[in-house]
Amino acid sequence: MAPVLPGRRWLLPSAVVAELDPERTGRGGRPRRTARDWIVDFGCFVLAVVIGAMAAHTLTRDPDTPHALAVVDQWIGGLACLAVWSRRRWPLGLAVAMIPVGLLSTTAGGAGLVALFTLAVHRPLKYVGGVAGLQFALLPLYFWLRPDPDLSYAAAIAVTALLTLAVVGWGMFVRSKRQLMLSLRDRARRAETEAALRAEQAQRLAREAIAREMHDVLAHRLTLLSVHAGALEFRPDAPREEVARAAGVIRESAHEALQDLREIIGVLRAGDSDDAGRPQPTLGALDALVSESREAGMKVALDLRVADAAAVPASVGRTVYRIAQEGLTNARKHAPGAEVTVGVSGAPGDGVSVSVRNPAPPGEVPHVPGSGQGLIGLTERATLAGGRLEHGSDGDGGFLVRAWLPWGG
Repeated sequence: MAPVLPGRRWLLPSAVVAELDPERTGRGGRPRRTARDWIVDFGCFVLAVVIGAMAAHTLTRDPDTPHALAVVDQWIGGLACLAVWSRRRWPLGLAVAMIPVGLLSTTAGGAGLVALFTLAVHRPLKYVGGVAGLQFALLPLYFWLRPDPDLSYAAAIAVTALLTLAVVGWGMFVRSKRQLMLSLRDRARRAETEAALRAEQAQRLAREAIAREMHDVLAHRLTLLSVHAGALEFRPDAPREEVARAAGVIRESAHEALQDLREIIGVLRAGDSDDAGRPQPTLGALDALVSESREAGMKVALDLRVADAAAVPASVGRTVYRIAQEGLTNARKHAPGAEVTVGVSGAPGDGVSVSVRNPAPPGEVPHVPGSGQGLIGLTERATLAGGRLEHGSDGDGGFLVRAWLPWGG
């Protein structure tokens, strides 16, 4: 993920930077102050000093305040102004400490306002409400002990209360603005993460679809190559015409396999769907598939009972073709010499039923490795089409693949 506002971190408060990038912390795990923090902290310090100086000037003109008390008040106010520099580290502690300090020192009023503002920015409402409520409760006592020389008792309480409310409201506004910024950033991060997950899932699904397509297309061609190559290997004394025919089938099957592989690679490069490029096989190509298997030496019986094969939806016809192709491929590998029966029937509204059955092989068959991924892929393909597929032994040593696919009226 790209860095958060690269080159502009100094414009953000350190608390926001720490939330956006937790690695940018200083000693003790505290966020490092940015240039903006230093500017704001210096401004708060100056504001506290200015307010304290104004209070000190008013205090020196008050004849009822002893000189010693005024000096102590100013010293406490000066220390309170210096304590403003620690407001980011201890916002709650500084705000609580300023309550008794404010009762003792008039010149510490500016530092108290800064501490209350900092508390409202950095802490939840319950802490702000507690400290501000305590300050409101102590206002009558403070102005009774330290009356304002320029304002009446009620006016002084009202002005101070309004100023305190304004400071608290301002601090809460700044806090809400920061939380909004962080929530928007979190939402953007979640959106980026979800987009990455969706892209990864789409890539995974695309890879699975391509793997199924490669298996369905190439397995049939390669088994033809294997059967005829095996015949040439074990029948070197076969008649010349039979050898030539087998070699022709091998050449044609290899050519078709390369053509299919080239088309699949073209789909990968172009990013097109399965419907792009050369027309995909549908139900009308089932006769050619059976003829091709018969030319390879298989015994195949086709029972096609569909009222109008051309009216079958292309996606349904393509799924029927793939099921028959996988069934013939498996029968050729696991039951050579056995007669395979392919049955397809259906009508609009009733759906299309397809079955591929082969009896037990007539003799011993060498073990042929297979992972069963083709049948798993066909089951998923049929499910995605809204149908179902079953496969397994038929009880007589044979194997049956049976599926039903929807065909709307």
